[in-house]
Amino acid sequence: MATALSSHQLQQYDESGYVLIGGLFDSEEIELLRRSAKQDKQLDENAFGRNDGEGGTVRLSRWNHPGEGIYGAFARCNRMVSIAGQLLHDEPYHYHSKMIMKDPRIGGAWAWHQDYGYWYRNGVLTPNLVSAFIAVDAATRENGCLQVIEGSHRCGRIDHQLTGDQAGADPERVEALLQRMKLIYVEMDPGDVLFFHSNLLHRSDQNRSRLPRWSMICCYNARSNDPYIDSHHPRYTPIDRLEDSAIKQIGVKRFGDDASDVAWLDPSRDASAKSLPQRDG
Repeated sequence: MATALSSHQLQQYDESGYVLIGGLFDSEEIELLRRSAKQDKQLDENAFGRNDGEGGTVRLSRWNHPGEGIYGAFARCNRMVSIAGQLLHDEPYHYHSKMIMKDPRIGGAWAWHQDYGYWYRNGVLTPNLVSAFIAVDAATRENGCLQVIEGSHRCGRIDHQLTGDQAGADPERVEALLQRMKLIYVEMDPGDVLFFHSNLLHRSDQNRSRLPRWSMICCYNARSNDPYIDSHHPRYTPIDRLEDSAIKQIGVKRFGDDASDVAWLDPSRDASAKSLPQRDG
């Protein structure tokens, strides 16, 4: 059964660049995801680090195709695909997914950036993409929850440069926007999902707490926004949608059960951020 957003939720996304759906996944579903991720040897073996420019490192794994396991069930379930389609006003397809692993006391920060700040280098012509940030663990200010600048998706694509190993938005422009727009700390409970526009400026602090902050992010592109060139992320591929009940039916099946389940992304092939100029200093 498709999940219909209210007119208020659609208006919030259009005006603010994001909408938070509390409890989109129940406690049993999110516990299956948490257990699978934290026991998944292949997820761990395919993880790589991104220097945050502040002395920390963000650890993550990425894959292009959702696969048949528990992660794919989340990305392909009717709840997620239906909401993505309503926000994109088009048929969505799975652009890629990633697991962000902010471990206690060592999890690195993310610099201010827009996802489209580097996705456009992949031949994506418009910013009509949406990311769905699933809280696997509770996300708080103490453990480095996501921060967003409300309404910043309306500013268009901002110039980006490399900050450490990350693509960071022009700091002078970000500072000017913070003088005029509201900074939001998006604290989330496990199972909450934040859908946000590809031009929304966002960042997160290092995790200096004693608690983990893992999250899975599923990124969707619009069919009509199919990239005009090939890149390390896929062009239009129809989503084989699943009933919402598939998450519990699949249960604790993990990527490690079948090495062919997903197409892991080799970080050495990711040229979108590396093609940006290096920030001085």
